[in-house]
Amino acid sequence: MVVGLIIACEVGFWVLLAAGLAVRYLLKWRRTSVALLLCEPLLELVLFVVTAVDLKNGADPSWEHGLAALYIGYTVAYGHYTITWLDGHAAHRLAGGPRPPKPPRHGLARARHEGRLWLRTLLAAAVACVLLQAAIWYVGDGDTSSLRAFQWTALRTLGVHGVIALTYLIWPKKAPAEAAAPSEESRTLTGR
Repeated sequence: MVVGLIIACEVGFWVLLAAGLAVRYLLKWRRTSVALLLCEPLLELVLFVVTAVDLKNGADPSWEHGLAALYIGYTVAYGHYTITWLDGHAAHRLAGGPRPPKPPRHGLARARHEGRLWLRTLLAAAVACVLLQAAIWYVGDGDTSSLRAFQWTALRTLGVHGVIALTYLIWPKKAPAEAAAPSEESRTLTGR
């Protein structure tokens, strides 16, 4: 039941997002679009309540409950970021707005961008671990090994993303040389 609800929440997220952006940019109903987009957090609240009720009714803690916690953590950390990113693209495509800026591709600016994304992953892992720990305490003496395993999954994900983000700082990608300036080799070949 919980897995079906997670899938329904994910589908609902994208349906509400598409409806909110369509209403905003195609119909020009800004208030209605805000109302639709504000319904997004209700999906996570419903998932949280249903998961808690499922555990309260005696369901054994399983991977479904762990996945629900990870999903809620991810949505808390990356939901607004995703909505803002897609809103910028919809404004550009549907309303003639400016092209949204792309993330930096080189140097320290890219490392800062990756660091900010890692901080979002830190928030996602923290929310998931807190929810999982609350579920472990809630269940009490039952078998909570699957919930503990998902806590470790959240921490491993955080660690892997941290290593990836750190590589952008340690080995920053260099900006390509100006295309207009001829290289030393091409000047030698052409005699200029």
